[in-house]
Order: sequence, then structure tokens, then C-alpha cells
Amino acid sequence: MPVTVLLVDDEPLVRAGLRAVLDAQPDIEVVGEAADGASVIPLVRQLRPDVVAMDVRMPLLDGIEATRAVLRSVDSPPKILVVTTFENDEYVYQALRAGADGFLLKRARPSEIVHAVRLVAEGETLLFPSAVRALAAEYGNQQARAVLKRAALTDREEAVLRLMARGLTNVEIAGELIVGPETVKSHVSAILGKLGARDRTQAVITAYESGFVSPA
Repeated sequence: MPVTVLLVDDEPLVRAGLRAVLDAQPDIEVVGEAADGASVIPLVRQLRPDVVAMDVRMPLLDGIEATRAVLRSVDSPPKILVVTTFENDEYVYQALRAGADGFLLKRARPSEIVHAVRLVAEGETLLFPSAVRALAAEYGNQQARAVLKRAALTDREEAVLRLMARGLTNVEIAGELIVGPETVKSHVSAILGKLGARDRTQAVITAYESGFVSPA
């Protein structure tokens, strides 16, 4: 079954460009489009996409609020990939904190767009560039530190979380630690459970905000 995608952007040219790139892939299918965040929930309920490619700045309802609304209102919500012009836009980070699974720059190459969609569809973390890491550090807070302390991660779980924060996939982490991918998958599941994180991206945000991982 192909990965199904809903495109949400107020610029028709952006939607057309993304559709052309994604529909050219045999394992990806664009199933719908929307021009504003207010249309997302009914379309998600109707089309049940695997991934929503969501512009962060839109009229009526921006990508941050639309992300919150989808995660709050839809059972088994799709993965959300925020599409943005600037990687250091605070709106992007707020969308990630709201529950988005990753972000994609509008100037990205076609191969990068396809890779991003496949990666979030598989539940992996997109690499956090330095600009986003710096924003995460600025948002450091006592709550994140308390969550990490309460989680009481094992030494191996801490090692896995650090590698997750670098954007490594399960297979890449397995290579770094010289263990099997299934072992890494078990560690990741344990980390998410202990941190109370919805997914890998939320776990990585906690790692940066708590100071457990440095943005350097």
C-alpha cells in the first residue's frame, strides 16, 4: 500500500510542486489538498491520510493550531510534516512542540521531500538542524528536566535517546551500538513510554529542552 498524503498550503504553486514530486513516486499517493488549516480535520477524517504536509503560516487557522486540532480531535491521527520557508522560524518549533513529527523546507530538493515523507510515515525522526536545536535549548524548562529525571532511563536508553536526537534511524542507531534493529525498537518504545512522549520527535524535544542533549 502506498503512503497517502494530504497537502495543506495556501499557495497553489507550492501544492502543485509537492504533488508533482510525490505522485511521481510509486509508493506515495497524494489523496487530497487544502488551502487553509480550517479544512484539515474534515479532510483527514474523510481521506485518512498517512501523512499531512502542512504549511505553518496560513489564513483562518495556522499550522500550529491545525496540528493541535488534528491530534486532539482525530482518532489514530496521521503523521504531520510541517512545510516552511525558514528553518529557524519560531512557528516551526511551536508546531513541533504541538505534536508535528518533523518539518520540510519549501526549497528542499525533490529527493529530500520524498525522503521526509517516507521517514515520518515510518515513525522515524527527521534530523533537527542547528537552528531548531538552538530554539529547543532556549525553551529549556523545569518541566522537561523533571520529566527526564522522573523517567529514570537506563544507560542504554540514554545512549539511544542521544542518537535519536542526532536524527539517526533505528537501523543507524543499531549500527552505532552494534545491536539489532529490533533491540533498538524496543529501547525506543521504552523511552517514549517513560517520557510520556507521543513519538520520537516529542522525545527529542524533551531531550533538548531538559538540557540532556546540547544543541552544539
